[in-house]
Amino acid sequence: MIFWRHRPVLGRKLTLCLLQVEIVEGCRLPVLRKNQEHEDEWPLAEILSVKEVSSRKLFYVHYIDFNKRLDEWVTGDRLDMKKLQFPKKEAKTPTKNGLPGSRPSSPEREVKRKVETVPLATQVPPATPVPSLPSSAEASQASVFPAVRETTTFKAREDHEPISSLTTNGTARRLIPPQPGRKRKANCGGTDEMIKVLQYNNPQSASVFLPPPEDSQDSSDGIPTAPRMTGSLVSDRSHDDIVTRMKNIECIELGRHRLKPWYFSPYPQELTALPILYLCEFCLKYLKSLKCLQRHLTKCNLRHPPGNEIYRKGTISFFEIDGRKNKTYSQNLCLLAKCFLDHKTLYYDTDPFLFYVMTEYDSKGFHIVGYFSKEKESTEDYNVACILTLPPYQRRGYGKLLIEFSYELSKVEGKTGTPEKPLSDLGLLSYRSYWSQTILEILMDLKPDNGERPQITINEISEITSVKKEDVISTLQYLNLINYYKGQYILTLSEDIVEGHERAMQKRHLRIDPKCLHFTPKDWSKRGKW
Repeated sequence: MIFWRHRPVLGRKLTLCLLQVEIVEGCRLPVLRKNQEHEDEWPLAEILSVKEVSSRKLFYVHYIDFNKRLDEWVTGDRLDMKKLQFPKKEAKTPTKNGLPGSRPSSPEREVKRKVETVPLATQVPPATPVPSLPSSAEASQASVFPAVRETTTFKAREDHEPISSLTTNGTARRLIPPQPGRKRKANCGGTDEMIKVLQYNNPQSASVFLPPPEDSQDSSDGIPTAPRMTGSLVSDRSHDDIVTRMKNIECIELGRHRLKPWYFSPYPQELTALPILYLCEFCLKYLKSLKCLQRHLTKCNLRHPPGNEIYRKGTISFFEIDGRKNKTYSQNLCLLAKCFLDHKTLYYDTDPFLFYVMTEYDSKGFHIVGYFSKEKESTEDYNVACILTLPPYQRRGYGKLLIEFSYELSKVEGKTGTPEKPLSDLGLLSYRSYWSQTILEILMDLKPDNGERPQITINEISEITSVKKEDVISTLQYLNLINYYKGQYILTLSEDIVEGHERAMQKRHLRIDPKCLHFTPKDWSKRGKW
């Protein structure tokens, strides 16, 4: 890249110095892009790769503080060379315990360093639901669902054993031990404690907040607590490399839709150079050309996903697919899903999973809309491992329908469930919205008992909805409903909350009808069932 720089010399004359600057991987500089209002903006971006096509250089950029799905190839005329930042060499520091880059430090600095080693999902908002608690006694401690960058730690066990989590590569990471003296912002008694529900006419009435108990703990002093990282498909960000950080598929044709992938997916390398990757929309087999696809369709007998149809209402159907019995389909589904899920690791061993595929029916067959997977046996009470609505069907209520269906299955199984963490940014928004609407629906349907205000416990809400107690508490606090009034905990529903909920429910046309569900849960603890 060439630019001119003016340099003053003696005699007040200006000479032009021609500088040749080579942009390398790791450089940072502003890059021109269009925002949602189609206005020009210059966000800072990092150069991930450089290639030359037809004697023209192209640069693959990642916009700092933007989601990776916005990464793209750009031409040199969109780069602001005046603010070019070259990659900085890492300073060598004294080693400690054989780890490069660490130096002897105070306990406080050591705690902060340990926090940074826990991998977080890239670009997932910090307001992730708080994971399950170590014991039932501690389940009464309220978890915070914050709107700003702060999370909550839980009360340590009496023996102060180190808490560790397993990453997907089998290595254990030590999480931060709770520090004495930290206060939690809210603590709503026991989950069996009766909570009165008030519905005020004045929106300003819900202004009383819970006082922090003396024995509570909080991590709002600037040291964040990492989300739970023990899910079966959780990605270990430490293994990211330059290959997996870049999209490798230009376009996917799936039935009548053409999809532009958001993230890397490990399709065979010889297919990544193609302008379009063709998929059979019924068996999800990938093919290199339209002619190959047409020939495949003459031999493919499927017109719906393999497996059992366990739900049908109108044009919406759900199919249950065993990852062991339909291994090829399950692997192809995971490859497709990985194009739109960045926070999960793809495994080719699909045996431990069940896949629930939602379809729309027409005269040509059952077309895939989205899916979710779940473990046959989950020690963490997970009822969803991965969940995805394909881009052509997003913002139409299908995501919430998938979530509702997962909880209907949990109701039939007689369990409470929660999704694997971390959630993607879009998944977090969908779950937060579903939890809020479901819990508010129950609270607003409560009737006064003998003239007294209606009462309900956290456990009762959890049993009715099959939503795990920690998710119920975090949602109530996210909505700012739990308040402390005259020595007891109350839920205050202001007019703004009620009106907002009613507007949201009017827009929610797609709902699961339990009468249309034909599902018999299996005891997967018996290996013969596999």
